[in-house]
Amino acid sequence: MSLSCLRNIARCTPVKVSPSGVFVAKLRGPCAGREVSTGGTQHAAVSQQSTKPDWNRAVSEAEKIVGYPTSFLSLRWVLSDEIANVALHLRKLVGSNHPLLKTAKNLIYNGKNNMQAWGLIVLLVSKAAGHSPEIPDMEQDKAAGVLHSQRALAEVTEMIRTSHLVHKGLVNMNAPQLSPGDADDMMFGNKIALLGGDYLLANSCSELANLRNQELVELMSSAVRDLAEAEFLGERDEQNNPLPSRPLPEEQREAAAEWECVLQPLPMSGVRGCARREWVARHVLNAGALLGKSCSAALKLAGHAPALQTQGYLFGCHLALAWQAFLDLEAFSGPEPRSFSLVGAPLAFTLQARPQLYSLIEDGRRSVHDVDYHALYRAVLEGDGIEQTKQLQREHIGTACEVLDSFPDCDARTALANIIVAMHP
Repeated sequence: MSLSCLRNIARCTPVKVSPSGVFVAKLRGPCAGREVSTGGTQHAAVSQQSTKPDWNRAVSEAEKIVGYPTSFLSLRWVLSDEIANVALHLRKLVGSNHPLLKTAKNLIYNGKNNMQAWGLIVLLVSKAAGHSPEIPDMEQDKAAGVLHSQRALAEVTEMIRTSHLVHKGLVNMNAPQLSPGDADDMMFGNKIALLGGDYLLANSCSELANLRNQELVELMSSAVRDLAEAEFLGERDEQNNPLPSRPLPEEQREAAAEWECVLQPLPMSGVRGCARREWVARHVLNAGALLGKSCSAALKLAGHAPALQTQGYLFGCHLALAWQAFLDLEAFSGPEPRSFSLVGAPLAFTLQARPQLYSLIEDGRRSVHDVDYHALYRAVLEGDGIEQTKQLQREHIGTACEVLDSFPDCDARTALANIIVAMHP
């Protein structure tokens, strides 16, 4: 299957991109409507099989290419005395409803429900792009085809991501619905989440400093800043769960700012009230920036030109956004769930089309448990929010494929293409 076939699967030849439909970085220019053509020359086969690869298989084959399973890149940290003590205390939370338990399960579960392959993506981009001939042999891991510093960066990426997920498991102790017994469990779980997340983040910072590259430290520090900013985007309920902003008619929105920055904070003008742009901004800050900047940093370590570094940043951002769209669709692809993300793309598009439904969101300002999820679920199914989300995913998949053309044809690029195919709905 060639990359052109992959684009046909994504059904994006060409795609009309709305002003807020695609994350725009330096090489993309301003957020303005344009035709994006993903047509190009034929490339080598993406996969020798005629069937679409599943996620676990694509990841397993990709790990063989880089030489080791990357889901446990940080195993030496996990086996440290400090984390062993945290795990020992974590057992005391079994039976409680603390979110940290769900986070731990998702981090360990090796499946398609959680993208614990960030280090793998960084290493595949590193191997696909190669490195400058000026890099000394001592710094190269010739068996894996990457640099030792790039592998350390992949570990840093996974540790930052993991620490962020652990920190997000903190519970608001001022919530009135907590019983005295639950409050004790929640307080203990909060201490474990805070200390465990801090430990992982501190280790990632230490490893980053050991690379002795000031520009790299600045780039990855800006990714940590973006993760923090994501927690302050839009409105929240009393339990700090994110809520979408009220949809606004186009004439009442602020003018959209250009998104051509990498190190600088993402401009927020024109975000509130616009479903697509708010969704993109939220998930670029929450996930895309870290993966994109990690890919860009890997290319910087390899001595590549700034233009290719920006291509790596774009690839990571679009891949993360395509993955998030896939996760948002999962809630509407099976039996009706008890709850789902209120800031997911299907609901965001539905609210944009039917602003009167926002009254159901306002019911959840005290707690998202007060939201009528059934009514919102039915509204999503009755509208075109699901189809718009699929189109959104196809756009980001198509752009990721286009960026992938910047890399030489090799087995690492093939693995990246297979991963993209595996996440397609």
